[in-house]
Amino acid sequence: MTLPSTYPERNCSLARALEVIGERWTLLIVRDAFYGVRRFGDFATQLGIPRAVLTNRLKLLVREGVLARDDDGAGVVEYRLTDKGTALWPVVRTMMAWGDAFYSPAGVKRALRHDRDGGRLDGEGRCQECGAVAPVPEIRIEPGPGFDPSKSPTDSVSALLNAPRRLLEPLATSASRQAGASST
Repeated sequence: MTLPSTYPERNCSLARALEVIGERWTLLIVRDAFYGVRRFGDFATQLGIPRAVLTNRLKLLVREGVLARDDDGAGVVEYRLTDKGTALWPVVRTMMAWGDAFYSPAGVKRALRHDRDGGRLDGEGRCQECGAVAPVPEIRIEPGPGFDPSKSPTDSVSALLNAPRRLLEPLATSASRQAGASST
């Protein structure tokens, strides 16, 4: 039996959540927003997503309050995670860990550290150095042992994403500034 395409009348929180974030491109957009991607062109380049699909997904995420759309009035549009979007971090972190455990035999692709003291974060986001659960703005992501730079694109956005950096820290590249002018 086929599931209905929408669940507005259903009393199921999981079904309602899947309405918003259950499509694969959507979670990848959210992941990249945590990594600091904010401009339409950078999302399109980084994900290899068709522009029409990206437009639809960004509109959905803005409508649902997961992303905010900021327009500087000069044609530069950026998308940033809201508090509702940032609350998705445990979901993204858990799915990344699951993927690393079952599909990355060489180890984690991206390691997470507490930026304050450099301690590695465990599966629940707890720092192995100080014992605190690191809030998202204090998490540093860096290439892990399973990261293979030879399989990574060589564009300027990828170079920034592949370097150690704090989550939510916006990318600042000439490529992203140019791409922002052609955003939706």
